[in-house]
This record gives sequence, structure tokens and C-alpha cells, in this order.
Amino acid sequence: MDHFDPELEGKDRNFVTALARGLEILRCFRGTEVTLTNSDFAERTGMPKATISRLTHTLCALDYLVADSRVGTYRLSTGVLQLGFAALTAMDLGERVAPEMRSLRDDGPNPFITVALGEQHRDEVVYIATETSGEDVSLVIRVGSRLPLFHSAMGKAVLVGMNDAQRGRALDFVAEHTPEKAKDAELQMNEAIAEFAEKGFCTGYGNWRPDVNGIAVPVHQLQGDRVFGLNVGGPAYRVKPKQLESVYAERLITAARRLSLRP
Repeated sequence: MDHFDPELEGKDRNFVTALARGLEILRCFRGTEVTLTNSDFAERTGMPKATISRLTHTLCALDYLVADSRVGTYRLSTGVLQLGFAALTAMDLGERVAPEMRSLRDDGPNPFITVALGEQHRDEVVYIATETSGEDVSLVIRVGSRLPLFHSAMGKAVLVGMNDAQRGRALDFVAEHTPEKAKDAELQMNEAIAEFAEKGFCTGYGNWRPDVNGIAVPVHQLQGDRVFGLNVGGPAYRVKPKQLESVYAERLITAARRLSLRP
């Protein structure tokens, strides 16, 4: 978790520090965590406990957190879900996403294929839609899960679809928060751009997780400059690179093209 940077207030006169701190509290929750304490928030954000207490009280009053006073823990409330669903609804991809993704998953020869759509947030990609294989042994991914922007097929596809300014901001974030990774991030980005130019898709064979293979392409929102990544993949011992590239790549590219067009 990146600690809150108080210098931002001095860098930007329009920057609202209190709002930023509140949002950092909400970002503390990780994939499988249900509850956190004020001590957890303080450790992950670097903010004083007195500040944390005021922020969690305010977020509870606004229905973004729910407190359990018996044990001193907090969980995310449905207010956060409303924001998330509003963001998903605002995508101009609309109702075309799920049918297109299900077709991509089901119409091919491999029953272990999983399909996902994600969008960049800082140096990560967040899953916003998934169609998981129905097999007992499959790649289980959930909406809201995160993966690295610079070291996953989906993340690289998002980078490829970005314009120069967007890629520059992503690199700047890495340089500011994890400077030791900046050179590698730029290298991974340039390799992704070259691979996409050659193949028409980005690959991730064990880059994100050693047991997962996948390929991905960018999808562009019609209004604005939002870029998504659409991928197909699955367990490495069931989903092989050769089949992904020879069978699923063309289907993936076609699906992304349809999702990027007006209905």
C-alpha cells in the first residue's frame, strides 16, 4: 500500500488533502479482507491514529464504512458498491460486454478458458467484468481483483492502448512511489508495444503468476479516453500458449473490435 503523500497539498493548490486521505482509507482493503482496524489503516497509510479515527468516523457517517464497535473493526459498506456500479454503468460498452465475453469463453475448444475485462488504476489493473470457466479446476478471478500493470498480459494491453500522455503518467507514478522499479516498468512497456505491433496482442506466460497463461488486447471506450484490457487465459497446465495464439487470438481481437464499435 502506498503511504499518503502530504507534499501533494503544497504542489497543487486545488488538491483537497482531507478527501485524498479518506479515499486512501477505502483503498486499504485488499482482495480477501472483510474487516480492518484503525491500527491497520494507520500502518498502511502512514497517517496518525487520531487522523484515522476522524476519517473512519466520517466515512461511517457517509455510509462508506460500517463499524463493529464490539471488536473495533470496519468493513466496506454498500455505499462503495454504489460508486462501483455507477462507474461500470457509465462505460459506453454497456450490455454488450457480458454476451461478448461469454461467447469468447464458450465458443472455443478449451473449457478451461476464463475471460476478463480490466481498467488501469495507478500501477495496477482492476478487473471490472469476468466470465470464469465452469470447470472444477480453473482460474478463479473476481471483479475488483488487481494485477500488475507492467507485468501482466492485460496490463500490457492497457498500456498499448494508452496515448503517450497516459503512459507517461503511469511511468511517473512508478518513478515517484517505487523508483527502484521505474527502469523495469519502462522496459516492460516498450516490449509490450513492440510485441503488439508484431502479433496484434500481448502475452503473459507466467509473468503475473507462474501457473497462469493469457493473452490480451486493448478495448477503447467510445466517449473519452478510457482504455480497457480484454484477456483470455487459464491454468498454465490446461491453457497452452500455442492454442491461445493459434485459436483464441483472432477471436479475442474480433471481440475487442466489436466492443470498441457503436452498436
